[in-house]
Amino acid sequence: MNWETRKDILEQFHKDLPLESFDRYSEILLDWNERMNLTRITDEQEIIDKHFIDSLTPLLLEEYEGTGKVLDLGTGAGFPGMVLALTEPAREFHLMDSLNKRITFLDAVVKDLRIDNVKTFHGRAEEAGRNPEFREQYQIVVSRAVARLNILAEYCLPFVELGGYLIAMKGPEGLEEIEEADKAIKTLGAELTHCEEFLLPDGDKRILVVLRKIKGTPKKYPRGGGKPRKDPL
Repeated sequence: MNWETRKDILEQFHKDLPLESFDRYSEILLDWNERMNLTRITDEQEIIDKHFIDSLTPLLLEEYEGTGKVLDLGTGAGFPGMVLALTEPAREFHLMDSLNKRITFLDAVVKDLRIDNVKTFHGRAEEAGRNPEFREQYQIVVSRAVARLNILAEYCLPFVELGGYLIAMKGPEGLEEIEEADKAIKTLGAELTHCEEFLLPDGDKRILVVLRKIKGTPKKYPRGGGKPRKDPL
């Protein structure tokens, strides 16, 4: 892949990105994508911009800094979690998704690239968020293109430790969703810290909504039976 065209942008995130690993990850993704639907983005430049550069944006946030565990909830094909894990090999990353075929793909990436700081989990947020193994165990939870913010907050905030952060990676609609999610954010024990806006190289707008966990999430959340989507807070 031709990373040179994005060299200046990439250096903003990290001075020593593992571009060879990114290349191999892309190869595996496109190979598996012929057999299962992992991504609609198959153009090389679009993969760089919309998958890799987009996935790296949390690195620009002060709140993201640290050594605590990171959870990528609803990871899909591993964006942003796998990209961040490859960039920060000393930090532990957990990637969770409700579709087992995606976990099978991610396990193949981990094996091929010999990644030792990634663990994958097949599970639903409504169930895993009540499990002591996962509940309030993460300094950072990231999630990209999963649900509107009022729904996403109920999925993600139960996993965030006290003082930790949820980084919701949104498109241009992100700012509009904040007011709608105000009740959910407060009910679940968090506060809005700030939002950061980024433009991808093709001009697409990205909004990072940063929520800080200031008190424990009430035990009744997350609700089961699909209620976060059917009846958002």
